[in-house]
Formats: sequence, C-alpha cells, structure tokens
Amino acid sequence: MILHTSRLFSAGFQFLESPRWYDGKLWVSDFFGHRVVTLDSSGTPSTFIDVDDEPSGLGFLADGSVLVVSKHDATVLRVGSDGAIEKYADFSELADGPGNDMFVASNGHAYVGNYGPQGGTTNLVHVAPDGSASRLAGDLSFPNGIVQTPDGTLLVAETLGHRITAFDIAEDGSLANARVWAQLDDSLHPDGIELDSDGGVWFGNAIALGEDSGFYRVIEGGEITDKVAIAGAWAVACTFGGPDLATLYMTCNVTDLEQFELKHSSGYIAEAAVGRRGSLSNEG
Repeated sequence: MILHTSRLFSAGFQFLESPRWYDGKLWVSDFFGHRVVTLDSSGTPSTFIDVDDEPSGLGFLADGSVLVVSKHDATVLRVGSDGAIEKYADFSELADGPGNDMFVASNGHAYVGNYGPQGGTTNLVHVAPDGSASRLAGDLSFPNGIVQTPDGTLLVAETLGHRITAFDIAEDGSLANARVWAQLDDSLHPDGIELDSDGGVWFGNAIALGEDSGFYRVIEGGEITDKVAIAGAWAVACTFGGPDLATLYMTCNVTDLEQFELKHSSGYIAEAAVGRRGSLSNEG
C-alpha cells in the first residue's frame, strides 16, 4: 500500500461534507454551519447560500443551477443562476432517515441516499430531471457517497455495510443488477467517495479516529492500494480538483459520535498530490 502525506488547505468550518469541484472552484457543505461554501485556489472561503436546515449532498445541472440536499426535511433544493432557492424535489415519504449524499449525472438524473433505520437497510431515491422522486430497488446499509463510472455503472458506498456496491443504470434512471464491487475490512466505513481516471475509488473512513483514520483507494475486488493518513479527525469525503484534476481535496472533522450528536465539530480541508487524476465523469 502506498502512503501519501497531506497538508492543510483551509480551516475554520464546523462539519464538512460532500466536496465537489465545479466551475473552477471547490464546493462543500458545512452541516452545522448551515451553509454551502465555495473556495478559491488559495483556500479562501465564500458562502454560496445559507440553508435553514443542514445541507448535505451537492450536484449541478446542465443549466448551471445547483442542487443541495436539505437533510432533515429530506428535500432537494435548487439554486438558480439568479440565486433564487426553490424546492426541487421532496423525498421525505421515500426515505428512512435524514437525507445524505447525492450524485447528479450529466443527464440530470440524481441519486440521493439517506441514513436509514438504526440497524436496518434503506434504499436510494431517484430524482428525475423533472423533479419527480421515486424509491429505487436495492437494500443498502447507510448508503453514502455515490459516483458513476465511465461505462455507466453507479457505485454506492455502504458505510455500515463496509462495502461499495455497484448497479447498472437503465435509460430511465432506474437501477438493476446490484452486486458487491468491493468488500472492505470491518474497520473501514466508507463515507464520501471519488473515482479516479484509473478506475480506483477513494473514500473517507468515517467515524475512525485512530490508526485507521484516513482516505483510502480501493480497486474492484477490494484491494486497498493507497492511503492518506489523517490524525485526530474523521476522514469524511473527498474529491479531485485543480486545473488538471490532480489534487485530492479531503474534508476532515474533529469530533466523535457523542460530540457529533451534540452538533459539535471543527472542520478543515486537507489536500494531497496522490499521483492520480480525477475522472472527468464525476466533475461538473
């Protein structure tokens, strides 16, 4: 396994999730700060929108509008080019817990996870380009980060299932042929994920604070090839960015389960050159 070092990119946040690279900027949700933030190349943050609820998954539509998951009311907000915010989709009747991460494909189809019931499984929600929402097949244990491979396969991190699961995507956006893409060790809880151009998946090992804390690269079948160690923080989610998509940006949160429940956290973003580039299929 190849070990990589990281350095601080930006700090001063609360709980950071769902980093994305879009329009030459890094975008990220700050749960407990109730805002979506963009950062320039120097790491200087700017608030894009304030959100009454806690923002989570982020995505972008072809017209330049931004989609934001609003966690506790289980809706997707749409922010237009004029800054106006509207409810784009309501999936509260389809989810088994707070809304979580989201992937928005280039054709406008969106896939949203949720926490699911304690000790049980749940399903992804599909949001069609017209904003209609439907519950998808496939029982998942805390579905979290989501990416799409160049061949059209949807990969989903199951945080409490210790695995990454694959689905075939039908033309209408529905999913079929669920299968294990990578089964991980029980010490690994994949949170946010990102695909690199060599077909590997990078993931944050959520809720780990000891030697297992960090960002890992796994290939199909389950072999771990790379790691970026993170000391004293939860390694949550990552994305490739920069002019050539060669920088891995990682959201890290200094908290624990008890403090998280109290909404106490200190978040920062680390960066690392890991000798890989991001996959264009997952960049806005």
